[in-house]
Amino acid sequence: MPLGEITAAAAGTWTLGDRTVSRMGFGSMRLTADPDRERAIRVLRTAIELGVNHVDTATFYVSPGGTLGVGTGLPRYATDLIREALAPYPDDLVITTKVGFAANQANGVSEVCTPEDLRSQVEENLRRLGRDHLDVVNLRIVKRPSRDSVAERFGALADMRAAGLIRHLGLSNVRADHIDEAATIAPVVCVQNNYALDNNRTDDALLHACGERGIAYVPFFALAGANREKGATSDHSEAIRAVAQAHGVSEHQVRLAWTLHQGPHVLAIPGTGDPDHLVQNVAAGALRLTDEELAVLDGTTPPS
Repeated sequence: MPLGEITAAAAGTWTLGDRTVSRMGFGSMRLTADPDRERAIRVLRTAIELGVNHVDTATFYVSPGGTLGVGTGLPRYATDLIREALAPYPDDLVITTKVGFAANQANGVSEVCTPEDLRSQVEENLRRLGRDHLDVVNLRIVKRPSRDSVAERFGALADMRAAGLIRHLGLSNVRADHIDEAATIAPVVCVQNNYALDNNRTDDALLHACGERGIAYVPFFALAGANREKGATSDHSEAIRAVAQAHGVSEHQVRLAWTLHQGPHVLAIPGTGDPDHLVQNVAAGALRLTDEELAVLDGTTPPS
């Protein structure tokens, strides 16, 4: 596909509350790994030029050292890069962020996150992004499955929503009962869980339930699969390769297309620090898979 014809609009749109977003978005986690700041900024600006208007981030997307700050050198925050690259922000841009856990140098991340912690994390996002409000804030649950109540934490975010600091709320790394509980406190516009063609398919029912409730389902690690950030390797590889060859596209593009085919409410947020990979990811939004190809990818029929 010629570069001039590649657009995020090909993936269609969904609404997060009162905001309409392209179903092909961008995840900013990988931006901080590259010390080339100008390249990261170029990736973000190119995403907007390609029609992406949904950017996912978090203040714990930081290098070196991630949340715990382990490592040397000046920290590179994804939120800072977004502000530098995109502010003043386009009117249609929706930035989604996550809060919900505290850093513990001794034991890693902690689930012990008080309403005061959440307020501090929201304020840090506002400051780093240069905003007076946050479009969407997801309450991130650290460990899954967790049977702990989300009422106090989600309620604290709902209070900040009522105060105008947050427009819309979502959940991340959660179970169905968390969604039910949160929905009694404030509207849930999206659920962001670990889900891929070859990983965590136990979330199939939750994905479809979200669609029935009008809640966006946003997979993270959709490209990495079961191997997460180390890369995708699985028993599905032969099927993915066969479909990719049939369409003359990459296996990553097939994974993204499969993700979007799971329902009109499913949003993709692939991340990359490479401008060429970004273009390929956005182009995957135009890839249409047949029912037969989907069956092959799901393993219900063998590849021919």
